[in-house]
Amino acid sequence: MEKNIKDAWTRKSPYDRFFDFTAASADRYSILTGQIERLKLNSAVISVEGNKHIFIFPPGQKSIRSSGGVFPFSGKSPYLLCAHYDRAKGSPGANDNSIAVFHLLNAAAALAAGGADNWMIVFTDKEELTADENFENQGSYSLARKIKSWGLEKEKIFIFDSCGAGEVFILSTTTDHILMSRDSPNSNKLREAVTELRDHALLTANHLRLEKVLLAPTPFSDDVGFLRAGLASQTITILPSQEAEKYEALLRREPDFADKIISGKIKAPEEKRRLPQTWQNLNSARDTSARLTPHFFEQVVRFMTEICV
Repeated sequence: MEKNIKDAWTRKSPYDRFFDFTAASADRYSILTGQIERLKLNSAVISVEGNKHIFIFPPGQKSIRSSGGVFPFSGKSPYLLCAHYDRAKGSPGANDNSIAVFHLLNAAAALAAGGADNWMIVFTDKEELTADENFENQGSYSLARKIKSWGLEKEKIFIFDSCGAGEVFILSTTTDHILMSRDSPNSNKLREAVTELRDHALLTANHLRLEKVLLAPTPFSDDVGFLRAGLASQTITILPSQEAEKYEALLRREPDFADKIISGKIKAPEEKRRLPQTWQNLNSARDTSARLTPHFFEQVVRFMTEICV
């Protein structure tokens, strides 16, 4: 009975195919596009260098065809909400990043019903990298280059990654640390753009009266691929309050630990054990639905929709 109550959220749309999506043999692309069709969302699949990125637009917006055409919002500055739908091999990917995908489906339906018209949602392909790949192999890198060619350099990109366990909103400062070592006109411009995105996220959190928000470096996401291609973005993730408090204390005590996270140098088991438990579970068989916290899902979806205002 307890399990049935805990999993009740998976019987509600659009979460009703969540367990199918996290199954070992799941065709995640087909499940996701099927859910989009069921929700009657205005969408298009755009392939870039072999990666299939799934776009959702407001109702009535003209969508691009893969063979060309006029892209919606060209020359304007829409809100672009992203979540990667791929997962690491051998992991169910419940928190990384299935739940953020389903939250964004929920947000897309709400935005479409509410009449908002200055947003796009993108489910990105190939965020996860193998040991012999670098960030220019990320799907977000080639996608960002394509976005720039469409005249969408003014879009406001917010990335949602691992948003299913806990209630503390972590606004990533990873790109700040990367840009800190660069000194060029373009780097200064990117720093300003990142600051604007973060300020907007903080205003949204304040508007929703979210009590627990932390600015801190986080493991890489699509933000690094976007940054390498010259686009600013703000990654948002979630941690349980106890983990967030311990992590904040660790960073105060050992500021250099942030550099290890950003550079990916945390390899030894004793170092990994110092990370928040939620992050230790990512990309592993332990990333299951058991650690998700459904009672906080609504505030995450509200944040996603309010950030587009």
